[in-house]
Amino acid sequence: MAESEPLLSRVRGGRGRHCGVGSPAFRGALGGPGAEAGWDLCFDQAVVFIEDAIQYRSINHRMDARSMWLYRWYYSDTCQWILSFTIFLILCLAFIETPSSFTSTSDVRYRMAPWNPPCGLTEGIEVLCLLVFVADLSVKSYLVGWVQFWKNLWLLGYLLVLIVSLTDWTVSLSLVCHEPLRIRRLFRPFFLLQNSSMMKKTLKCIRWSLPEMASVVLLLALHLCVFTMLGMLLFAGEKEDDGQDRERLTYFRNLPEALTSLLVLLTTANNPDVMVPAYSKNRAYAIFFIIFTLIGSLFLMNLLTAIIYNQFRGYLMKSLQASLFRKRLGTRAAYEVLSSTAEGDGQPRGVGVKPQDLLQVLQKVQMDRTYKQAIMEMVRSHGGSLLSADEFQKIFNELDKRRTKEQHPPWPQYQSPFLQSAQFLFGHLYFDYLGNLIVLANLVSICVFLVIDADVVPRNRDDFVLGILNCVFVLYYLVEMLLKVFALGLAGYLSYPSNVFDGLVTIALLVLELSTLAVYRFPHPGWKPEVQGLLSLWDMLRLVNMLIVFRFLRIVPSMKLMAVVASTILDLIKNMRAFGGILVVVYYVFAIIGINLFRGVIVVPPGNGSLAPDNGSVACGSYEQLEYWANNFDDFAAALVTLWNVMVVNNWQVFLDAYRRYSGPWSKIYFVMWWLVSSVIWVNLFLALILENFLHKWDRRSHLQSVSGVLETTYEMSTVELLFRDILEEPAEEELVEKLKRHPHVQLCR
Repeated sequence: MAESEPLLSRVRGGRGRHCGVGSPAFRGALGGPGAEAGWDLCFDQAVVFIEDAIQYRSINHRMDARSMWLYRWYYSDTCQWILSFTIFLILCLAFIETPSSFTSTSDVRYRMAPWNPPCGLTEGIEVLCLLVFVADLSVKSYLVGWVQFWKNLWLLGYLLVLIVSLTDWTVSLSLVCHEPLRIRRLFRPFFLLQNSSMMKKTLKCIRWSLPEMASVVLLLALHLCVFTMLGMLLFAGEKEDDGQDRERLTYFRNLPEALTSLLVLLTTANNPDVMVPAYSKNRAYAIFFIIFTLIGSLFLMNLLTAIIYNQFRGYLMKSLQASLFRKRLGTRAAYEVLSSTAEGDGQPRGVGVKPQDLLQVLQKVQMDRTYKQAIMEMVRSHGGSLLSADEFQKIFNELDKRRTKEQHPPWPQYQSPFLQSAQFLFGHLYFDYLGNLIVLANLVSICVFLVIDADVVPRNRDDFVLGILNCVFVLYYLVEMLLKVFALGLAGYLSYPSNVFDGLVTIALLVLELSTLAVYRFPHPGWKPEVQGLLSLWDMLRLVNMLIVFRFLRIVPSMKLMAVVASTILDLIKNMRAFGGILVVVYYVFAIIGINLFRGVIVVPPGNGSLAPDNGSVACGSYEQLEYWANNFDDFAAALVTLWNVMVVNNWQVFLDAYRRYSGPWSKIYFVMWWLVSSVIWVNLFLALILENFLHKWDRRSHLQSVSGVLETTYEMSTVELLFRDILEEPAEEELVEKLKRHPHVQLCR
């Protein structure tokens, strides 16, 4: 239908196709295929609105029949998989492009010349990806409408990034891939950002939190400056052998060096090294460093964590509240589309949705089968009465939950009393406890032999006893698996994820054990399998055997406090895509910048391919003495590892000093910026999410215990929005209706 036509209209005339409203009598009154087509359009609109609600998507898009077909095709699993794979592919090009990461080591002393792709290979793959993004932008722009397109900053940014990328790609080909700088590599993470609504929310929350973070960072800078000046005044020694002079020459030589030393001390990476020269001379100098650490590390840094937690939590809740509003708006729009007017005998006229119409719509909706069954059962329970707006919304509240009660097929039926008794025995929970005891014995035996053989040279070890024990344990795991299959049935056994894991580990152990026996024969005194390659079959068997320790995770639900901690970790793992995506973007951008700034600056001194730790030509604790040669920016993979090592801030002063010497003092700006973005901002954001999630679950656990005395989890949270669902407010009906009236493509007229 045309964009100017109303979504719901009580006017029966006019040109165009309206969304049919009413009962079958209405359709019969209009007659003809036009009425049926209008009714089908009405159903299709309801389907799209419900799918938007499920995915927390905006409903501000075109709603005519052709556009809705394109919209549903665009958000189909196949189309979204293609788009996700394209994003993954263009990001992975950084590992293949010059400088390629295809070497066995990144150590500049031993690294061979890497294979670099010929000109046009990666560029051809890249242009295909860019064409997919052009099609993606075109579809999005059409669906939202050109008026909304020019108001959407993300889509405008998408257009700008594509123009810059295609222009830079053209320049690369014209220069036969010998251009000094490829600007488009810096913009590739944008494709990942714009494709995730949760990453956009997270980025917006970070942007809103920056002013508060900046205030504390300013205090940290002032703290550093004041103590730097104090340090340079305190450690102005006059004698060359004086502790003050050694402190000055080592850590307070000039203003940049003093600032760097105290900045590193703020992260405690060089404590107590920075204090030792002066402290060795006079113990009173320790007061300076202790006061600096107390104010900076223990007060200001923790204050920054508190501010980030408080501000980010508030902005995140605001963002999640907007997501909940979009969800409720989608279901309310579906209700308005399906609402019909009916008159009962002697009853006032009311507006509602026929359950049979909603059931017909739900058949077309793409959603989880468990959700669909639960919602359809609730709809059928209303019989033939019209569903009011509140009832309609309560039905779709099932989307806020996910049932965790596992559905298992019934056990096999055996006629023999003996088999029935055996089935009861091997299907009982105590049989699992026995298996856990055997696993514990297996792990204890491994630990005991590791301790016994710790001081024995590997070629002199005798693995006879351990080999026999391992055969016994593997045989038990195999028998246990077969007995459980007998008791539960194959379908019942596979319905438990823990059994699937145990079965896979058991099969892997069995294959490795049989292979070990075939290659090395049965264990005998003096038995020692030979190492072939990196690991022998025997070593692989022992490593896989350690996976059995995960069976102990089954006891977690029975320990209430540990269950809360474990559920917090699992929820974070399931919903960390947005935060992990932000980290990927930051790593990617800084790695590309690092390659352009520091590629090739780390070189081995001539004639010295391997500096020994006792080489007197290098300072103790330096980059060269610690043999950090593999930490460089000569290719993308090496850059990622180097950034990770700096983010951990352990010995990061070594990198600051090395790159200052090899490339210049300005390099410190790069590493300090990386420390601020990764260690200060992102790590604290991650900590804020952990705290909020854990406190929310702890409060909910306490509430459930106070009500029922038993902690019983019926539902689990499946999205970030649902993690904090209990503390979000339901939007008012007036807000929903007012928002629907301002829909850019359809109108609500009542």
